[in-house]
Amino acid sequence: MLVERTELRNLAIIAHVDHGKTTLVDGLLKQAHVFHSKAQVADRVLDSNELERERGLTILAKNTAITVWDPETEQEVKINIVDTPGHADFGGEVERVMNMVDGVLLLVDAAEGPMPQTRFVLKEALEKGHRAVVVINKVDRKHADPRKTLNQTFDLFIELGASDEQADFPVVYANALTGQAGLTPNLGPDLQPLFETILRHIPAPKVDVDAPLQLLVSTLGYDDYRGTTAVGRISAGRLRAGQRTARIKLDGEVIYDEAPYLFVHEGLERVEVDEAEAGEIVVVAGLEDVGGTPPAIGETLADPEQPVALPVIDVEEPTVRMTFGVNASPFAGQEGRWVTSRKLRERLYNELRRNVALRVADTDSAETFLVSGRGELHLAILMEEMRREGYEFQVSRPEVILREGEDGEWLEPYEEVHIETTRDTMGTVIELLGSRQGQMIDMQDSHTDSVHLTFVVPTRGLLGFRYQFLTATRGMGVMNTLFHGYRPLAGQVEGRINGSLVAWERGVATAYGLENAGERGRLFTRPGTEVYEGMVVGEHQRPGDLEINVCKQKRVTNIHRSFKEIDERLTPAREMSLDEAIEYLADDELLEVTPETYRIRKKILGTERRRRAVKRAKEDVA
Repeated sequence: MLVERTELRNLAIIAHVDHGKTTLVDGLLKQAHVFHSKAQVADRVLDSNELERERGLTILAKNTAITVWDPETEQEVKINIVDTPGHADFGGEVERVMNMVDGVLLLVDAAEGPMPQTRFVLKEALEKGHRAVVVINKVDRKHADPRKTLNQTFDLFIELGASDEQADFPVVYANALTGQAGLTPNLGPDLQPLFETILRHIPAPKVDVDAPLQLLVSTLGYDDYRGTTAVGRISAGRLRAGQRTARIKLDGEVIYDEAPYLFVHEGLERVEVDEAEAGEIVVVAGLEDVGGTPPAIGETLADPEQPVALPVIDVEEPTVRMTFGVNASPFAGQEGRWVTSRKLRERLYNELRRNVALRVADTDSAETFLVSGRGELHLAILMEEMRREGYEFQVSRPEVILREGEDGEWLEPYEEVHIETTRDTMGTVIELLGSRQGQMIDMQDSHTDSVHLTFVVPTRGLLGFRYQFLTATRGMGVMNTLFHGYRPLAGQVEGRINGSLVAWERGVATAYGLENAGERGRLFTRPGTEVYEGMVVGEHQRPGDLEINVCKQKRVTNIHRSFKEIDERLTPAREMSLDEAIEYLADDELLEVTPETYRIRKKILGTERRRRAVKRAKEDVA
């Protein structure tokens, strides 16, 4: 029999990147007295991952819980909160979180209005049938227009096919940074109006606590003492610590296991409990210690007498892929801890257990693996995590994944691209995307000197585009993308025009050698850097590659003086981030990734061998 657990709420906070999700969670935690009033707490406390703090975005879904008093029912209510990523590349996180909650808080910036990722995360919530509380945040911002933002948000609900019930959403206005909210843009002193709206409009779970156990594993973590942890919502029945369970794997195989440790969330902590009932979000630890194989996302923990699987989490297929291989450069093994193909393969396949949007496949070579993801950022985050863990490897240029249509026609992925730029750079941006087969579908003047442009562009045309876009807009442009769908192959896409400056020999780059190279293009290398034959040391100012001796010595009497003069003349080398290095790659280049550095190199290192290969390729075309 279904019962309504009025003492419990499960909700997710969803929004576009940088609209204030994690900051709002901080405010909810503080005003629910999770922290002592005088405690020193870091901003964006849920973004505990080092990469999340550096990049200022949420990558992994996080669970927390607060307890508030409900005066209407005169009882304490526990609110389980899940902070979700706002970037579409981490949509796998959003999609699986929706299985754990009964409603969502949708944050929208009062000045910017609904943005591309707002559409993505809201679509996921509406498809699950969830109701939303709309929070119009940052009402204190310059150019904030809460009324216009509310109208745009309502239009978005209708456009995404919201039901009448879903479109009749409550609205709360807020300033997450100061911890204030109100039912009008005139905010109160605290977030109490938001708490009350959650209690009144986010439905309590309706569950059968006496039914056979069912729990869908939605998130994986790791505990130093208890091993892999599985997070999920109990859909039916009860779960006790140490209870015997049936773990139904993705292929249908059933493993009979025990759940040695059981936790629930209280504030930022996990609290061990003896039992939990349907409707609660729990953490189960120690499963692999008994069954021998760790759990995976999408598996079901069920009653051993009646093992019935829940629907597997449905995640959109990847659109971009790269090869990950063992580092084969002359400097291989000098900086990394894990350098073998066995360790690389083990790490990549282990990632599949928690990263549901990722795909990994073996290739004809035992030292190379094909890794597919939702976008360049999705794969770049994986690479950065592996690098920091001590892995050393090399990757190829990203490429899109094609599909064959029903009529045999090849289809490629397209992105909806939203750009905010100034009027004086608008023409350059339109020209750049036009050369990449982009079609402009909308243009709107903003309330400032900026213009909002909307394009549909082949994903292929966006590979390597972001740095070029930032250069064209003098670093002031903002670009957001959203997967649009598969369409027939577009025509030729203009890629990188300039060639590379390639080291002629192995050695140490000198100021004198780099001065000569700097006259031919933009340098990536500083004096004193070790280089090897075939390593890319800069970008040529013309099409085609140019081999150059950057280790060349200048024989003069007054060495110190001459070097100092040259150093002063040298243009500073371009410092590349991992994302920029990935974007720069040409088809015949690889990126060497180590815990210490990134090096761009040619696939064929030997100068003469590379020239012969280029010549053969031209002959084959002819």
